[in-house]
Amino acid sequence: MKEAMKPAELQLLTSLEDHHWWYRERRAILARQLRHVPGTGRALDIGAAGGGNTRVLQAHGWQAVALEYSDSVADVASARGISAIRADARDLPLASASCGLVTAFDILEHIDEDYLAAAEIARVLRPGGMALIAVPCDMALWSAHDDEVGHVRRYDRAGLVALIQKAGLAVEQIWSWNVLLRPVVALRRRSSTGSDLSEVPPLVNGMLTSVIVAERYLPVRSLPGVSLFLRARRP
Repeated sequence: MKEAMKPAELQLLTSLEDHHWWYRERRAILARQLRHVPGTGRALDIGAAGGGNTRVLQAHGWQAVALEYSDSVADVASARGISAIRADARDLPLASASCGLVTAFDILEHIDEDYLAAAEIARVLRPGGMALIAVPCDMALWSAHDDEVGHVRRYDRAGLVALIQKAGLAVEQIWSWNVLLRPVVALRRRSSTGSDLSEVPPLVNGMLTSVIVAERYLPVRSLPGVSLFLRARRP
């Protein structure tokens, strides 16, 4: 498995995720998608970083566990009072059919053998359990940012659907995200020399928040974006 992110990048991520526009809207998406899951139970948040998404799961009544490949970041989640374990997504230390929900946001693109991670997600889901997955999309957007944060690939819709279906899950929905800002991202990535992850001035953060929130109400999910979201269920 490729190094997911450099330790310094992971530490920066955990310091930004509570207020950064991108992470805040991603948590809002997670909260809305939880409406599609009947009941609660055990949930696994793969690649949890500082546990921002894990806390959303907990707030909705899930017994959520944060999983991280990095010891240092797993320690951050633990220090925040989140149940956290250090493990490899290709070999999850959980019993089969033990989870009602698995989230894997921006994880699969870091793993050479992404099919092993997808198979593990399917294995630990109970029948009827749901997987929520997010990945960066479109190799046309590949840049120094992807190299810096440890990406192996960016996905297209057909490739992501095929990966998840081969693992044995039924895909219920796939959609684009960060559509409105794609032209800005594409322009910035052309001159990128490293990671785009950085502190955003409050005014800019507010403006970007307004744009990304607007996507909730516009018919843009089928258009090219910067990320793909996918919801699937174990039959």
